[in-house]
Amino acid sequence: MSTEALLGFAVAGTFVLYALFGGADFGGGVWDLLAFGPRKAEQRALIAQAMGPIWEVNHVWLIVGLVLLFSGFPRAFAALSVALHVPLTLLLLGIVFRGTAFTFRTYDTRGDLVERRWGVVFSVASLVAPLLLGMCVGAVASGDIRMEGHVVVSGFFAPWTRPFPIAVGLLALGLFAFLAAVYLTHEAGSPELREDFRRRALVTGAGVFVLAATVLVLTRDGAPRVWAGLLHSPFALALHAATAVAAVTAFALLGLRHFRAARVAAAFQVGLIVLGWAASQHPYLVEPDLTLQNSAAAPEVQRLLIVALCVGVAVVVPSLVFFFRVFRPRPPGATPPAHA
Repeated sequence: MSTEALLGFAVAGTFVLYALFGGADFGGGVWDLLAFGPRKAEQRALIAQAMGPIWEVNHVWLIVGLVLLFSGFPRAFAALSVALHVPLTLLLLGIVFRGTAFTFRTYDTRGDLVERRWGVVFSVASLVAPLLLGMCVGAVASGDIRMEGHVVVSGFFAPWTRPFPIAVGLLALGLFAFLAAVYLTHEAGSPELREDFRRRALVTGAGVFVLAATVLVLTRDGAPRVWAGLLHSPFALALHAATAVAAVTAFALLGLRHFRAARVAAAFQVGLIVLGWAASQHPYLVEPDLTLQNSAAAPEVQRLLIVALCVGVAVVVPSLVFFFRVFRPRPPGATPPAHA
């Protein structure tokens, strides 16, 4: 495997991890906004407890992916950051407002008007941010970002405001809400809360199916390269077949109330969707002008990035596993771990 392909795979991998962890946090904010029924206070408390002290850690995957992109493929990063600077700026503002609101709400007086206002800011930002993220992905996949030399000539609004990117944005929002609901069925400490989020997961999963079908219909004209990859790339076809199996499995496990296993199946489903998009678009980073090869940094830079990535994985992954284990939410009444 070439160094360009290896770095491209690493970038795709970081976006998968961001979808599985950061995406679930966005989805939690969606369910915070849509909490209802006699247990809506308990639902919001569960979401806050599940996100707890570790939720900002999930942005590390987005940061790593962006560092790999601008260091390993600077031409592609420059094109994307210019063409999509409007939605990317709004996305970053949403992430900042979301984190600020979550912190202020956590430490504000319970039940007062200010706390409720911070809750609305947190929830709305959690709704808007994944929508914008999906629209950026749809714009990249569409092939509507065009360059002449080093200049972006496709405008700053057209590539991400067409029907296909908007549909991809809605799909990303639905996937993150589905993932969060499935995760929360496992985190819930009471049967009633598990059933609340189980029903949400099933309804959202059905909505994701409709959104995915809509995106597929729009792909033929909205993203011709991805459409061709879906039909002719053996890797993409295998990934999409595996995605279908994972989706059916997640639904079956939710129906049987095997929540731990359903969480794994749902994570596979979302991760395979992201990888399927990357495989369908391969080898283009900005289709049809920039590929992995013609936008890559110098070979020396690529080799240093690979070394840094290996060192980072060896240090960061065990640390994160330990961190999540220590701060993992525990059901009410659970005994905390003993300390020496």
